[in-house]
Amino acid sequence: MPKLTRIYTRAGDGGMTGLVGGRRVKKSAPRIATYGTLDELSSAIGVARASLRPLLQSHARAAHLDGWLAWTQDVLFNLGTDLATLAPDRREGLPRVQAADAHALERAIDQAQCDLPPLANFIHPGGSLPGAYLHLARTICRRAERLVVALLDQENDVSPEALRYLNRLSDALFVWARWINDALRDPEHLWNPASRPPE
Repeated sequence: MPKLTRIYTRAGDGGMTGLVGGRRVKKSAPRIATYGTLDELSSAIGVARASLRPLLQSHARAAHLDGWLAWTQDVLFNLGTDLATLAPDRREGLPRVQAADAHALERAIDQAQCDLPPLANFIHPGGSLPGAYLHLARTICRRAERLVVALLDQENDVSPEALRYLNRLSDALFVWARWINDALRDPEHLWNPASRPPE
């Protein structure tokens, strides 16, 4: 593991940044926007985890969800590292998202769905604070997914497992938001297509 002895280097003051392997690219490059959005997603998940902390001792579901979210942050860091590394600079042992990661999310989704009533209507993000933060993370995840698709259109060295994982993760975040809201008895607001403004 690298030791971060200096936080600022001044190397990016001119609008360039370094990829793994030392290549320099503009900070506006699509690849940078993509893994920067993964960092934003992990940050949103970190906020969701912080909101779960007071519940970890009293709600088994919160503790179980926190374990999944901790793992998710690790996988997102692996994915960000992969995206920050061009194919010629990849070395043996560099962590990458695997098919098993998306399969693990499918298992988590199926398990959580067993505890939830069927969804008969669209819902708005909200409910409990952890649930609302997970809905926010879901929307960032969808943006990250769109950026990966755009990057795949330009470059062919992005793992297809990255896209599959993010697609499954956005579904998991949606279900986890409902799952924790259900546990806390704080459901989201159902979409009302005939909604009227308050008097």
